[in-house]
Amino acid sequence: MSADTGFTPYKSEDLSERVKLSEIDHSIRTSGLFFLVSAVVWLLIGTVFAIISSYKMHTPEFLAQYEFLTFGRARSAHLNAMIFGWANNAIFCLGLWVMARLCRNRVRHGGLLLIAGAFWNLGVSIGIFGILTGKMTSVEWLEMPTEVAPVLAFSYVLIGIWGIMAFADRKSEHVYVSQWYILAALFWFPWLYIIAEVMILMVPARGVVQPITNWWFAHNVLGLWLTPVALGVAYYLIPKVLGKPIYSYYLSVIGFWTLALFYNWAGIHHLIGGPIPVWLQTAGIVASVMMTIPVVVVAINQHMTVVGEHDAVWKSPTLRFVVFGAISYTLVSLIGSAMALRVVNEVTHFTHFTVAHAHHGVYAFFTMIMFGGIYFVMPRFMKREWPSATLIRIHFWACALGITLYVVGLSIGGIIQGLELNKLDDEGSIVYPFLQVMANTLPWLASRTVSGILLTIGHFAFAIHFFWMLFAPANKTSEGPTLLAPNNS
Repeated sequence: MSADTGFTPYKSEDLSERVKLSEIDHSIRTSGLFFLVSAVVWLLIGTVFAIISSYKMHTPEFLAQYEFLTFGRARSAHLNAMIFGWANNAIFCLGLWVMARLCRNRVRHGGLLLIAGAFWNLGVSIGIFGILTGKMTSVEWLEMPTEVAPVLAFSYVLIGIWGIMAFADRKSEHVYVSQWYILAALFWFPWLYIIAEVMILMVPARGVVQPITNWWFAHNVLGLWLTPVALGVAYYLIPKVLGKPIYSYYLSVIGFWTLALFYNWAGIHHLIGGPIPVWLQTAGIVASVMMTIPVVVVAINQHMTVVGEHDAVWKSPTLRFVVFGAISYTLVSLIGSAMALRVVNEVTHFTHFTVAHAHHGVYAFFTMIMFGGIYFVMPRFMKREWPSATLIRIHFWACALGITLYVVGLSIGGIIQGLELNKLDDEGSIVYPFLQVMANTLPWLASRTVSGILLTIGHFAFAIHFFWMLFAPANKTSEGPTLLAPNNS
């Protein structure tokens, strides 16, 4: 939808259009539900490991008698369960569902998606088991044993091919911006994953090329995989639920191309001060600062679409989560650009501030938008409303308050930690011994656990509601807002 072009891919006032969308939803229903069930299961598994690793940060003797639950294994299991389990399965459902709807074509070869999904989740399961049994690597975001990589690569190829086939066989002549983002992400992820696996683990590059590749991969998984899919879903759902065009189609295209141009370089700013060429560090800083362009463009576009519709945003479970995620995208991206500045980086680097920043992006932005997408797509798959408005409220407030406490607490604690680590007296001696600095972070680590408890409550409320929705009788009535109104088909 665009005020500039008059193109309106989401109009559903016409009965035949609603029937067409319903047919598309039905054609992807089986594989979509498989991905969503897998995503929710991995979300719960990742949550359990998250709360264990968080508690161990300030109480290291917790579950210390179990070797497979040491901090390093529990945290790595949490990280991989959330990224490769929860996030990727959510992407496979919502990203491909949006692509199918915008291509205006029924899903064919749905069995291909089911086979790919089965292999993907098998690979992730083997990988998590390998981490817990001590076969993990030492590379962040690539901790799963290298034997798992071919399984994941094979399954992803099947999914990526399906996405490309759907786009090539599209019935709509116009390519909407959500398709740009999702299609690009389908190409970017295998490029990132395969290069990182080969250059770091399979045929290791020498010297500092490995950490450069590691940060290039880790940073771009967020920026060129999670981010474009989340933005694509948001660009679809915001105007769809509001029933009005996106503020400017041309601004959305500018946002896409500037993201593609600048984000690829931005991860290098995490290596400022390291033994890598200064020109490469500077390139990372420049790219990170230039990322303000796509961020501001997206913020203007989405804000101007929502302005004057705040009551609708609050009443819609979908928009409540999506708008929270969209606002978080603006905040986390601007903070990320600031962190690339040397004067800021010397304080925040190697502190809990970086951990808060990572969760701000992956959770407050990406995951909240995925929650919103699931609240929209499930009634279309199941042909009924969500059973409980109360569980939706519990889910939203527990997660919104939990991630806010997490980000604010660890950000403040990280800044204090960085200032204390850098503080010298008049003679150039360290003022705060390292152990004292670590002890001073304990209250902030405790706040992290409190936030983790809130997030756990939200996740289990969501999971209970999700499976209730999945297995509820077809004639079950809803106490919540109507999500299946004609304009929201």
